[in-house]
Amino acid sequence: MRALILFAAMAACACGPASQAGVPEYGYDVVHVYPHDRSAFTEGLFYLDGFLYEATGLDGHSSVRKVKLETGEVVQQHDLPPEFFGEGIIKWKDKLYQLTYKTEVGFIYDFNTFEKKGEFHYPGQGWSFTTDGKQIYMDGSRNVNADASNPEIRIWDPETLKETGVIKVTDEGQPVENLNELEWVKGEIYANIWQTNRIARIDPKTGKVVGWIDLTGLLAASDVVDTGESRTDVLNGIAYDAQHDRLFVTGKNWPKLFEIKLSKKTPR
Repeated sequence: MRALILFAAMAACACGPASQAGVPEYGYDVVHVYPHDRSAFTEGLFYLDGFLYEATGLDGHSSVRKVKLETGEVVQQHDLPPEFFGEGIIKWKDKLYQLTYKTEVGFIYDFNTFEKKGEFHYPGQGWSFTTDGKQIYMDGSRNVNADASNPEIRIWDPETLKETGVIKVTDEGQPVENLNELEWVKGEIYANIWQTNRIARIDPKTGKVVGWIDLTGLLAASDVVDTGESRTDVLNGIAYDAQHDRLFVTGKNWPKLFEIKLSKKTPR
């Protein structure tokens, strides 16, 4: 989503919306660390049956990948045409849907082969997808020419890919801006907040933030690089293994993917 932002600029602070009184804030414990392709500019991520499915961005470098969790090995990959900047992905039945950044077009693939089966269209920019198994949740700016910090999540019919509703996301009555990668986790929508080390836990029925996750310090300073050709960027990418209750997070051009457990902190 949006232009490349250097992760190191964010590493020194827990930037992003501050938790209001009464809204729980969570820290984390690292359960396991897995390798992640440092060249992957992560835009979409989900877990299924032992594999991560990952969408990467940037013009000329965008792809959809099937990745072995334990090793980070890419076992299957489809590259997008160079004019498309890839964004979020979701599985629906036997299809894989993908958004793109500013081209107002999405792609439909056969889930098993990644063969392109069709396209769909939507207004504005596409950033992220998730699903509860009944409907799709999508976020992105409604203005294709501006990275508007749109505090809403669109609800789509998974069969027609048409908008059926909108969730206005708020924290203590204030709009929450810069929603990015999404993941459905035990009845809540988890959302990366772009350019920060924070994840919002959102009640999809009300749009209210019911918790904040602070992942400051997750990636060690020694893992952050800026060589000109390779630059570590911001936290982005959430995947959940519902069968084994495992939560995974990573970032754009990060060399590692982390399995974490949340730990409760005192509300601010």
